[in-house]
Amino acid sequence: MIRTRLTLDRDFVIGELDRRIFGAFVEHLGRCVYTGLYEPGHPDADAQGLRRDVLALTRELGATIVRYPGGNFLSGYRWEDGVGPRAQRPVRLDLAWHSTESNQFGTDEFIAWCRAASVEPMMAVNLGTRGADDARGLIEYCNHPGGTALSDQRRRHGSEAPHGVRSWCLGNEMDAPWQIGQKTAAEYGRLARDTAQLLRRVSPHLQLTACGSSNRDLPTFGAWEYEVLEQCFDDVDLLSVHAYFENPHADTWEFLGNIDRMDMHIREVAAIADAVAARRHSRKRIMLAVDEWNIWYKARHGAHAHQPGWPRTPRLIEEVYNFEDALAAGGALSVLMNNADRVRVACLAQLVNAIGAIRTEPGGPAWRQTIFHPFALAARHARGQVLRPVIDSPTRYGVLHPEMAYLVASATHDPASGRTAIFALNRHLSEAQELQVELRGMDPRQQLIDAHELFHLDMNAANTVHAPDTVAPRPHREVRAGDGGLRARLKPGSWNVFVLQAPSSAMNP
Repeated sequence: MIRTRLTLDRDFVIGELDRRIFGAFVEHLGRCVYTGLYEPGHPDADAQGLRRDVLALTRELGATIVRYPGGNFLSGYRWEDGVGPRAQRPVRLDLAWHSTESNQFGTDEFIAWCRAASVEPMMAVNLGTRGADDARGLIEYCNHPGGTALSDQRRRHGSEAPHGVRSWCLGNEMDAPWQIGQKTAAEYGRLARDTAQLLRRVSPHLQLTACGSSNRDLPTFGAWEYEVLEQCFDDVDLLSVHAYFENPHADTWEFLGNIDRMDMHIREVAAIADAVAARRHSRKRIMLAVDEWNIWYKARHGAHAHQPGWPRTPRLIEEVYNFEDALAAGGALSVLMNNADRVRVACLAQLVNAIGAIRTEPGGPAWRQTIFHPFALAARHARGQVLRPVIDSPTRYGVLHPEMAYLVASATHDPASGRTAIFALNRHLSEAQELQVELRGMDPRQQLIDAHELFHLDMNAANTVHAPDTVAPRPHREVRAGDGGLRARLKPGSWNVFVLQAPSSAMNP
């Protein structure tokens, strides 16, 4: 057994946790929308055709904000096709995923779904094949109260009150060679600037995200971020970061190195944004939206990405997540928390079926994939301020990161409730950890009120329609709190959550 130590101090705070880091992503891709969110005629569909089982799992997942409608799909999308009477909506070719799009689900249906799921909408405008004025029209349709052609059109479509969408993405992955309407950094930066200025004239209190690099491995990474912000720094609030974990060599240790790589990626982008601010002598700090992150490598190519002809609702990129993937997702959530000073939004890509935390069958059940569980536990328990974790752990070399600690951890403390939550991943795959947590500046009488472990002997274990609970959290039995700290035994290759509660007398010192 290895010994690790985690020191947390109430006064050593990274930042206030923005609960929007527990976001998700819905794209018109494969079965994410159709037979995912929306399936009229399903036994559990409501009057609007929304699957109630998926809505219930979305609420259980704890998603706070959902990005829509893409993704690569966005760069060829005409938002006007997806509003109004369904019988009059045109059927289009989706060039991004080589599919046929019925447009039976669009802007108004998405807003209705968000309200039913109790999540905030984060919408995106097409800056691939379209431009600033088309984006202006969508904002007017969504947010203007009435008295204009587009706002009155929304009202005729059944939404009397404005949708009031605050968060918007200015395009998607506009640097990418695969993107419809790919642009240079200078071209996109100017377009993002012009679009942002126009949108704010219609709806002043928007929060706007510009496109960062779609991939850290592209040769333009870094230079893209710098040039884009040179053009639109004063007009945007956030810059996007996209991070997908891969495991091409079937090596669990190296796969878990993606956690450190993601942390480095976030810090690099923040540093570039600050370099632009420094050159401009600006006190403004651009925040980050990690608005696409997940594990994606088993169902990435070939028929998983494109199928012959122009099929409707094809089964695309339907990754089957295993226990190993759940460990990686748990570590990624700690990275997002530990960058709370810069990360304001994060979106697990995607929500349903297409690399989704939730899976469904047409006309059949919905179930939780393995990665659902760390996300749901983190979203349920992480509140308040993110504490700076001081970790004392043995390390081991990795290709993706030269010094990987066996312990990956994050923690939040909520002064209002007196509650502290600790999230700990044991990356050692053959030895348990004896973890000692020291809590400084907190009431030493804190009591352990909840403890979970996510563990399975088989890294390839997965949840399926016939065995949906193969991988699921269990109560953690080898933990005790007291004397201003906590001691726990972490099984090899396990992700763990501990929640402590201060006595009521300590909640308002």
